[in-house]
Amino acid sequence: MATDGGDGMTEEVAVLGAGMHPWGKWGRSFVEYGAVAARAALADAGLKWRDIGAIVGADTVRGGYPGYVAGATFAKALGWQGARVTSVYAACASGAQAINTARAQILSGLSDVVLVVGADAAPKGFFRPAGGDRPDDPDWLRFRVLGATNPTYFGLYARRRMAVHGDTPEDFAQVKVKNAAVGALNPYARYRKPVTAEEVATSAVVADPLRLLDICATSDGGAALVLAGMEFARRHGARDPVRIRAVSTVTPRYPNTVLDLPDIATDSAVAVRPAAETFRESIAHAAYEEAGVGPEELSFAEVYDLSTALELQWYEDLRLCGEGEATKLLREGTTTLGGRIPVNVSGGLASFGEAVPAQAIAQVCELTWQLRGDAGDRQVTGARVGISANQGLFGHGSAVIAVR
Repeated sequence: MATDGGDGMTEEVAVLGAGMHPWGKWGRSFVEYGAVAARAALADAGLKWRDIGAIVGADTVRGGYPGYVAGATFAKALGWQGARVTSVYAACASGAQAINTARAQILSGLSDVVLVVGADAAPKGFFRPAGGDRPDDPDWLRFRVLGATNPTYFGLYARRRMAVHGDTPEDFAQVKVKNAAVGALNPYARYRKPVTAEEVATSAVVADPLRLLDICATSDGGAALVLAGMEFARRHGARDPVRIRAVSTVTPRYPNTVLDLPDIATDSAVAVRPAAETFRESIAHAAYEEAGVGPEELSFAEVYDLSTALELQWYEDLRLCGEGEATKLLREGTTTLGGRIPVNVSGGLASFGEAVPAQAIAQVCELTWQLRGDAGDRQVTGARVGISANQGLFGHGSAVIAVR
């Protein structure tokens, strides 16, 4: 772990600008969404594109050849100006990996200021694997051998929580109700209307016990950040900017004894004792350790609510509560706006849907706006420390801690 030489914490980088293209189904190129978000982030930072020393693009692999080199694709859209370029792919963790890459360039002295961009034009319906035969690819295998689409996995996770912790479909519905209420206040969200528990309960069953309104959609959208070293930020006049204090990109540990998308098997623990924490728990643990903070110091959290049940699991993985206590937090209102630790005050994926390369960046946009006090009617009072968390296929951890 890179440190500042004394206290175990990585040096901070400043967030000078945050920008988004609204989520939805717009029917245009992901490049357009990313360029809009990038220009918004640059304007927010008070910088011109020609001021940027490097650009990191989170890749969009479904968008044809240009999507495989997203950094250069966005640089071309903004106008060639010689910036260093990097492209990153880590599925749903692509945005956090891109942020981490930008941070590394800043802390190494390669660049003073870096633009991070992610955007997607998602297919209609649920995601499916790319064409071709790939018998050594666990993602391909779980689709082709088991027929286990993403909603199937979400349903299995929900069933496990019901069996182990006593969660109910009514609890899951309340997560959607909570997130839709704040999503209705977010101008970038795709779905901007409150939802009732009855509406969740009467929506179509997709993967029992989960219904259509329990599961996030696939969406188009884009998000961007301008990151800089603290010296550059001060020269630019940003005396008290939002700062990224930690980025966790850990991988699972052997033996992995909990089924985790997309893997369809666990490792034997006969000869080796399992780690003390699951993969998702380790993501947050690494972020807390690097930032030098604990869950009790958080003001709010943005988590990866692919389904309502998965949001509840993140409460425990982030150590906002003990194992099996997530529904208690939910029922008490602890995770609602105005509660002790609001979760997904952006509206979450429940309100946005998945725009895969953009969503981890969008989470940090929300951290930034909340910590600045710029979140309007969904503002968390006195926000000082925020965490974002998600995970990407094939063992990509993703968590960011930002402070003010």
